[in-house]
Order: sequence, then C-alpha cells, then structure tokens
Amino acid sequence: MIKLFKNLTKKDLLIVLVVVILVVFSVFLDLRLPEYMSNITKLIQTEDSTMNEILLAGVHMIICAVGSLLCTISVGYFTSLLSARFSRNIRRRIFEKVESFGIAEIKKFSTSSLITRTTNDVTQIETLLAMGLQLLIKAPVMAVWALLKIVGKSGELSLVTLAGVIIIVVTNLIIISIVSPRFEKIQKLTDKINGVTRENITGIRVVHAFNAEKFEEKRFNKVNDDLTSIHLRITKTFALMEPVMNFVMQFQHLGIYIVGAYLIMHSTILDKINIFSNMVVFSSYGIQVIISFLMLTFIFMVLPRAKVSADRINEVLESDVSIISGDFKSKTKEVGTVKFENVSFKYPDASEYLLKNISFEVSKGQTIAFIGSTGSGKTTLINLVPRFYDATDGNVLVDGVNVKDYDLKELNNRIGYVSQKAVMFTGTVEENVSYGDNGRKKPNNKIIKESLDIAQATEFVEKMTDKYKSHIARGGTNVSGGQKQRLSIARAIARNPEIYIFDDSFSALDYKTDAKLRHELRKHTKDATIMIVAQRIGTIMNADKIVVLDKGKCVGIGTHKELLKSCEVYKEIALSQLSEEELQNA
Repeated sequence: MIKLFKNLTKKDLLIVLVVVILVVFSVFLDLRLPEYMSNITKLIQTEDSTMNEILLAGVHMIICAVGSLLCTISVGYFTSLLSARFSRNIRRRIFEKVESFGIAEIKKFSTSSLITRTTNDVTQIETLLAMGLQLLIKAPVMAVWALLKIVGKSGELSLVTLAGVIIIVVTNLIIISIVSPRFEKIQKLTDKINGVTRENITGIRVVHAFNAEKFEEKRFNKVNDDLTSIHLRITKTFALMEPVMNFVMQFQHLGIYIVGAYLIMHSTILDKINIFSNMVVFSSYGIQVIISFLMLTFIFMVLPRAKVSADRINEVLESDVSIISGDFKSKTKEVGTVKFENVSFKYPDASEYLLKNISFEVSKGQTIAFIGSTGSGKTTLINLVPRFYDATDGNVLVDGVNVKDYDLKELNNRIGYVSQKAVMFTGTVEENVSYGDNGRKKPNNKIIKESLDIAQATEFVEKMTDKYKSHIARGGTNVSGGQKQRLSIARAIARNPEIYIFDDSFSALDYKTDAKLRHELRKHTKDATIMIVAQRIGTIMNADKIVVLDKGKCVGIGTHKELLKSCEVYKEIALSQLSEEELQNA
C-alpha cells in the first residue's frame, strides 16, 4: 500500500498536511471540553465563585465545540478532494499501463479482473482515503492525548480506563486476524462475478437460442452465493465489536464511579472535591478514548480490504511488459517489405512450438496470402508483424528493420490492420473509420467516403438514418457481421499505410461483395503490400505468393497454379471448395 501512496503529487501531500493540522487542532479543541467541565464542577462547589466565571467557562466550551465542528467539516472536504484526485490518477495509470500490455499480459490477468482492479479495487482505496484518513490520524492522536491528560491524576481511575483499552485492543486484534484472509477471496470472487456476468451479456443471443437461462442463473447464483457468504461472515465478525464497545463504555463508567465513590468515602472534605472533579474528567476522557478505538475499529474494517486492493493494483502497475518499444523512428531505404527469417514461436509457458522455421519475403506492391487448416498458426504468424507477440526465435523484418527495434508507434503507423473479429467502438460511422493516429492528419470527409466506397460500405451507410454521422453501438451490435467487416476494412484503408494485414477479414462477405471489394482494393493499394489470411481459395488465388501452413510448418510457397501442382495440402483445401474444372479455369 505504501508503494501505491508514492503516487501522491505535491498538491496531494499539501492537502494531507492541511488535514493533519486541522485534525490535531480539532482533537485539541475536543479535549479542552472536559477541562472546562471540570472547572465548572469545581466552581459550583466553591463558595466564593461567581456566575460570570461559570458562564465564561460555558462560552469557552461552545467556542471549542463550534471550532471542532468547523475543523471536521474542512477535513471532510479536503479528504474527499484528496481521495477523488488520487483515485482519478490511479485509474488513469492503470488504464495507461493496460494500454501498454501485449496479448500475453491481458490473458494473464483476464479482462474481468482488469475491470475490477480499475473500478472496485480503486474504490476501496478511495474509501480508505475519504473516510479513513481523518480517522487514521484522529484516533491515535486523540487516544494518546486523552490518556496523557488523565495519567498521573489518579492511579486507581487510570487502571479502570486501562482495563477498558486492553479489552478493546485484544478484541480488535482477534477480529482482524479472522477477517483479513477473507478480503482477498472477496476481490477474487468479485473478478469471477464480473467474468460470469460479462460472458452472459456478451453471449446473450446464444443463451436465449439454447434455452440456457437456468444454466446461466445457476452459474451466477453459485458465485454470487459464495461472495455473499464471505461478506456475511465478515459482517457477523465485525458485528461483535458493537456489543463489546458498549460493554466497555458502560463498564468504564460504572468502574470510575464505583472506584470514585470508594475514594470519596475515605477522603477529607477538600480531597472529595478534587476526586469528584477527577471522576468527571476521567469519565469524559474515557469516552474519548473509547471513541478513538471505535474509529480504529472502522479503520480495521476498511484497511485490510484496501490493502488487498492496493496489492492487486500494484500487481498491474508493476507488471513487466513483454513487448518493449524500440527507438527506431528514422526513414528506411526499403518501403513496404516484410521478411521472415527462420521464425519460430511458442506461447509463454508452452512446451511446444506453434510455428517452426517460417521463412518468406514479400515486397512493395505484392500480395501474400496465408492458408491452412484451423489451428495451423496463420493468425499467430501475421500477429508477429505488428508485435502483438514477439517471435521466440528468428527475425521479423519490416522495411529491412527488425520489428523489435521499431518504436511501436512508428511500426503501427506503417501498418493497416484488420482483425479476425471486426471491432467497432461506440461513436459514429465517421469516427470509427477515422479512428486512431497514423502519424498524419486525421482523414478528411473525402478520404472517409472514398475508403467506405472501396470497402463496399457506402450503400448501407447511405441508407442509415444520419448516414456518416449515424451512431455505432459498442461492439457494433446495431450493424451486421458483414457490415462490421466492411467498416473495419474502411478504417484500415483510410490510414493509407505501407502494409495491409487482413486477418480472415472477408469471411462474413458474400462472394459477389468479396470479389468486388478485392477488385477495388487492388486498384487502390497497387503500391502497398498486402498480407491476407483467408479460408476461401477464391479470396487468395490471385495473390502473388501463397504460404501454406500445416501444423505450424510451411509446407508450400508459390502461386495458386504452382501450389496446385506441388502442394498436396493446398490441393486438398482447394478441391474441398471448388471443382477441378473451376480450379483449372481460375
């Protein structure tokens, strides 16, 4: 937790200093009240005292109470400001850190866990700062100061107060030792409940289609019941604090008056006044001590969970990023070239290689396609170019430079990437097509319309209510799969990159649209390099090079006609989709 609080800015630290000063002054004012009460008690029992002296002491009490109230209000304002600023900064840091993650790190933490850490875990820290900071300062200061006020006044009455303190401390320690291990389980179960909920909402169509509502309800109820059960156990444990505190407070009051009565019975007239005055002081200060430990009890309720949350946040912030940006930003002699030199790849912690000794080269203006059975490593192979993963062995070169040496922004600015699953963001059609930064000015309306036209998206966009300003829902749920693919292709075209990567990006298109799109794309991208992953022979048969993958190995490289003669794997795939006559005439 200390590591996390190192993120406090100078302004935040100044606010903490102001809070400390205000809290200490508030405690000072609170602890002055029993002294004035003691003085009033003595004045009442003193024969030559006047009403003005009693009223003056009462006025002082009112001033102290009002001053303490104003300090408390100010502390509440400043702690709320501090907690809001701190949580905002931490959320931003987590988001920025996650933005730097590669796919490996995302899989390590899971999406639902990262969401919980950015929201719920940060909220726990915010609660600690907003409500706990003033109590964390006030409770020990008040407890120690109150004890110092009464120590030495009466040994017998001090023992009664000390006994109450010991009971509270022991009770707190027992309770904290019981509940602390359970807070980590709470946060993990919160991750799990987020994951189950997210899966259910994302796959709601499949859930309805398979009448799996009851099954999903059982999954959710199990996690929800587990979370509720732990919450109840913790709440029941903390519930013991209230009766213990009430018992100690009543015990302390009773003990002080019993001991005080005994001392008064065996004292002189003069001492009786002092003893009675001490009883009033001890009774008041004793309550202050108990209140201090009540405050600490709240801290003990919040602190363990906040500590678990802080550890989880630090785990994200201190996580090593596997994809480290290089520093190469210069212009290159080569343009639009991609070269694989004996590239092999295996996932972290995997024992077997997914890709083995892949070598090929593609030049500016050429189209290279990748085909193979499911699981042969096609998508993984092209993901090595934009560095979603790094090659385990061998080199991947773009424009003659190893991709590991590139500044990541510089590398991405050379690439137009269309993912296997079309991704749409909340916004308009226009915003989705002009999305991102390619190192140049944002695409203007002319470029956006031209990109949509090439991607065969103009027809359906023109029919939408607001055309190019039409709203796209999160994940593109208000457009079809084929429309999403065309919009994502338009987004890549609008960047006008050196290298296009299409990861099975034509699968949702009908054959007519697919053929027309590729025809227009070929005209627009004649000076760019195109890398295509596809399952359809018709999509790739006109490529300059086709790489055939089988179980992670390259089993053939060549043109469509060359591979029909030399590669059995390619021929099998081709014959499964087209007749021999169609293949010969292609």
